[in-house]
Formats: sequence, C-alpha cells, structure tokens
Amino acid sequence: MKLIAPSLLSADFLNLGRDIEMVNRSEADWFHCDIMDGRFVPNISFGIPVVQAISQLAEKPLDVHLMIVEPEKYFEAFAKAGADIITFHYEASKHIHRAVQQLKALGVKAGVVLNPHTPVAVLEDILCDLDLVLLMSVNPGFGGQKFIERTYEKIRKLRTMIDEQGLDTLIEVDGGVNTENASLLFGAGADVLVAGNAVFKSDNPEETIHLLKNN
Repeated sequence: MKLIAPSLLSADFLNLGRDIEMVNRSEADWFHCDIMDGRFVPNISFGIPVVQAISQLAEKPLDVHLMIVEPEKYFEAFAKAGADIITFHYEASKHIHRAVQQLKALGVKAGVVLNPHTPVAVLEDILCDLDLVLLMSVNPGFGGQKFIERTYEKIRKLRTMIDEQGLDTLIEVDGGVNTENASLLFGAGADVLVAGNAVFKSDNPEETIHLLKNN
C-alpha cells in the first residue's frame, strides 16, 4: 500500500482553503493534521476549531496526530471535529491499551506514535489492537528537520512484527520525507508517508504528491 498524507502544518495558513482544495484534487490519500500543545513538544500549532474547519472542506480522511500531554482528554473532541484517524504518542500516555479502546469506542481508527528513540518492541503486546503505527523519523515539534537514517531499520523491524502476527496494521512515517527517500521508505515496508515541506514548499505540489506516490 502506498498512501500519501500531506501535512497541513506546512500549508499557507493565509490560504488554507486553497491548499486543502489542492490536496483534494491531488493523488494524496489523507490530510495529516499535527496538533502541538507547547508542552509535549516546544511548539504550538492549531487545535480543535481549525480541525473542524478543515473537515468541512476536506474530501479525504483526516489523520490527526496528537503531540500533546494527556491526549485521552481530547479524543472525543477531535473525533467530533471530524478526525477519521487519531494517533497519540506512546511517550505521552500511561495506559496505552485503555486509550486505544477509547478511540475504538469513538469510531475512529486508532494509532500509536513512537519518537525516534523509542524501540518498536514496546508495541508487541498492543500491535493487534492498532490500525496503524506512526514512526517519527525526526524529533517531533518542528517542520523541516533532517531525516533520521536509522528509521529504515526501524520500519523493517516493525514490518516483521506485523507480518509475524498476521496483522494488517499500517506503518506511517513522518519527518523529512521527500521525493528522494519515498521509494526507499515504501521499500522498507512503510504504507503511509507524511510530507509537509516537500509538498507545500515545492513549485508544483500536485506533481510532488504524484512523485511521492509513484516514484
């Protein structure tokens, strides 16, 4: 599976409607929405009202990535705002299984995010309950960072875990994704690539999305 999820964190916020329409027209599969609280990560991005506004124009699923402390407190609000997929950080939750079940009860797809330093082995006993795992290939909180090369091996390890358990859990990768490494990431076993600057800072975003998906 080769899915592309442009990250709206890199979109032009003064022309957000225009950029959403571009993604609607493109070969992209999801909208990726990065939610930052200034506590789990240093930056603050946008919150529930903006996600709700995005959902009114978006014609593709909203993939909402919560980079926040106590994410469970906000699951219901983001689901009501239009999130189709909600991912939260392993490092931010004390009760992963309970949180995943909470998301399932809300009718959204549930995913867990791992920071670069967190090994995939920590998910062995919860993997069967997850719709996806998001691997951070940069440290969370800032756009435009350099891709961490170790991520390829991490993807391969996670792919082996998923295949050994006979699961259809998706592997998503976020951070430093571009047209030069997309094929390598898919080749390593990734299913979904999040791309921010690579898409929205390019001269032809729709063509870039095509290249990410098909190169």
